[in-house]
Amino acid sequence: MRVSRIRALRGPNLWSRHTALEAIVTCTPAELSIDALAGFEPRLRSLFPAIGALRPGAYTGAISLAHVLESAALALQANAGCPVTYSQTSPTFEEGTYQTVVEYSEEAVGRLALELAQTLVHAALNESAFDVDAAIAQLRDLDEDERLGPSTGAIVDAAVARGIPYKRLTTGSLVQFGWGARQRRIQAAELDGTSAVSESIAQDKDLTKKLLLAAGVPVPTGRPVTDADDAWAAALQIGLPVVVKPLDGNQGKGVTVNIVTREHLDIAFRAAAEHGDVLVEKFLPGNDFRLLVVGNKLVAASRREPPQVLGDGLHTVRELVDIVNQDPRRGEGHATSLTKIRFDEIAVARLAVQDLTPESIPARGRRVVLRNNANLSTGGTATDVTGDVHPEVAARAVAAAQMVGLHICGVDVVCESVLRPLEAQSGGVVEVNAAPGLRMHLSPSYGKGRAVGGAMINELFAPGDDGRVPVVAVTGTNGKTTVTRLIAHLLTASGLRCGMTNTDGVWVNGRQTDSGDCSGPKSARNVLMHPDVDAAVFEVARGGVLREGLGFDRCQVAVVTNVGTGDHLGLNYITTVEDLGVLKRVIVQNVAPTGYAVLNAADPIVAAMASTCPGNVIFFAADRHHPLMATHRAQGKRTVYVDGNAVVAAEGAWRERVPLHSIPLTRGGAIAFQIENVMAALAAAWAVGVTWDTLKSGLASFVNDAHNAPGRFNVMDYRGATVIADYGHNPDAMRALVSAVDAMPATPGQIRSVVISGAGDRRDSDITDQTVILGSAFDEVILYQDAAQRGRADGEVVGLLRQGLANASRTRRIDEIRGEFVAIDTALARLRPGDLCLILIDQVQEALAHLAVCVKQSREKQDAAA
Repeated sequence: MRVSRIRALRGPNLWSRHTALEAIVTCTPAELSIDALAGFEPRLRSLFPAIGALRPGAYTGAISLAHVLESAALALQANAGCPVTYSQTSPTFEEGTYQTVVEYSEEAVGRLALELAQTLVHAALNESAFDVDAAIAQLRDLDEDERLGPSTGAIVDAAVARGIPYKRLTTGSLVQFGWGARQRRIQAAELDGTSAVSESIAQDKDLTKKLLLAAGVPVPTGRPVTDADDAWAAALQIGLPVVVKPLDGNQGKGVTVNIVTREHLDIAFRAAAEHGDVLVEKFLPGNDFRLLVVGNKLVAASRREPPQVLGDGLHTVRELVDIVNQDPRRGEGHATSLTKIRFDEIAVARLAVQDLTPESIPARGRRVVLRNNANLSTGGTATDVTGDVHPEVAARAVAAAQMVGLHICGVDVVCESVLRPLEAQSGGVVEVNAAPGLRMHLSPSYGKGRAVGGAMINELFAPGDDGRVPVVAVTGTNGKTTVTRLIAHLLTASGLRCGMTNTDGVWVNGRQTDSGDCSGPKSARNVLMHPDVDAAVFEVARGGVLREGLGFDRCQVAVVTNVGTGDHLGLNYITTVEDLGVLKRVIVQNVAPTGYAVLNAADPIVAAMASTCPGNVIFFAADRHHPLMATHRAQGKRTVYVDGNAVVAAEGAWRERVPLHSIPLTRGGAIAFQIENVMAALAAAWAVGVTWDTLKSGLASFVNDAHNAPGRFNVMDYRGATVIADYGHNPDAMRALVSAVDAMPATPGQIRSVVISGAGDRRDSDITDQTVILGSAFDEVILYQDAAQRGRADGEVVGLLRQGLANASRTRRIDEIRGEFVAIDTALARLRPGDLCLILIDQVQEALAHLAVCVKQSREKQDAAA
């Protein structure tokens, strides 16, 4: 068994909506069925008893090693605590080769699981050892390192529950919610609206106390100190017991409370000094409470207990701590609901106050405190008391948060009980914390967990706001780039700042931000991160979907122009036009329930996608009498079609007509494939909600030149001859171009010529079919070899193109030229007034720039001659 080409599908994909790894797995003939491998399955199950069923669902075929690999990779992740459920293995047309897909929750964990699954399979084959417990522990540790912490994770979960998209911007806790201009960001439990000034104030404990005192919030007395002697002097001045803590700190680091001796104070000062300047303040007797404020509301409260153990008369204190730390809820850091108790010099000092040492054996039932501060990060526990908080106590907590300027704030209060006002019991606010941990509220040791993540999302997004901008996804064999550009033009005309990706680059609000083929998911994600995007239009090419899936979780509108033959068939196991249709329909399957799929009713493969759309469907076709169009229209649903000399949009009894002569792209209705492009774009903009006045003016202002639609039937005048530049590169495109050329006016004696190359990554028949079609429509053909042969031998593509002209009914002259620009110059030099030349360009921007120079020079010569 050999595994190759592992891909991470980071968005909705050909297989599912899950994030997943796709691997190509090749098995030898003996590995196509584990039944032929004597003793393999018993050995496998002895190595990994929890692997589960090897024959998923209703599958009744032979179980190959690829299927075993799939089951093992999924089960290893599941046993490590990862929330994964989906996997699939499908045979390809190559005997013994499979596509194995396994869901992951964290990509690094999924990759390691696949690697460990391979090791497991080979161990079962070779009768060698495999330590499954170590493998699962390795996966669990990696997952803990990779996944979001509990605080950030709770906020993300709340966003997902509301349908708000999110993107993790770093490997840490920086997360974007929403898209484009409507996005918001958090860093752990801190909102993007919180200023650095407010965060700085919260870190300065002395300044915070002064501000809270000015706001009428009770606080303990205290002052900064310079050294241990000054700290002891301050303690005596304030009155014992005292608290020693860093002036600038968080998470309880370096905090020691209830200090009554100089020895204890010296230890506490050293611990606090490790974190910066030191503050000494009065110790307030009572319980330690954490009140969580979000916006102007108290949303949760917990009573915190310091880390402690209970004597049993048998074990030492150190042994009791080890026993408590074996609780699976306790871990290192903040990834688990509880943290392991630290046994350090502060703990030893606290034991000394209780006349104990680490080796003492406490009496049965004796409570032994290891620390005075009750932070969860040092091993403390929490009990939910949200329902007990007195309104006056809540008001003081909110006042403290607002005085400092924090949108999310952890207010630490010490008092006997939160059932009474602080002033009535000599209680006070001892700290105000930015980016507070949420573990104690989400999963308290005792009591009810609180949905604090939802409160934070509600602070970011108003009810009903999902943070999304309209996303239009466009795919198909031909026309998708023109349709993408036209939709973006229409949305821009409506006043929206539009982000657009296509095979020519990326544009945001009219400015190009990237160049090259940008029709993949990475470019789409970049646009959705841009703060100046009110709407996005993405050309979705097959390659990006196969490599990585979609760059978004769902779209408001999905447009499928057509699915034709001869475009990338035979690559990546997409061998038939039906396979290509399954791939293209991924965007339709991921339309929002309130969105629309815009589908070509005249294309059976495209029309069949309607049944997979979770939202609504708009059909378009030139023939309004097409049975599917007539049925859809009779049901009162949206359709777009051609009636006479106008494009018509219909819904129920309502109609809107747009005359074709007012749409320059169609050249007065003469170019059939451009009419189809207009119908698709019009339907998409209609689905987004663009007004009809805007749609009509937008269609009228879109000119099909090298700027608006480069390489998409760009028509130029060269010395009285018509030159057309187009990026068509498959048989369906050739048919459409021939039809368009036939619809253009022809002068007597006109000679038609075409300049063409071919993409080497097509099938032989797809290359020859292009010139078979062109040979019946053009008098002269110039063949050239393009810049990249894409795996073909030198001259091989040109040879295939010439084969297609062997029985040409019209072509009488064929030339072979090396180099695209030389071929263009050769064709231009032959043109006479009235002739027509179709140039099928390869290097779009460079070829158009070259043609622009040629046209300009020709005009300058004509002007000079005049």
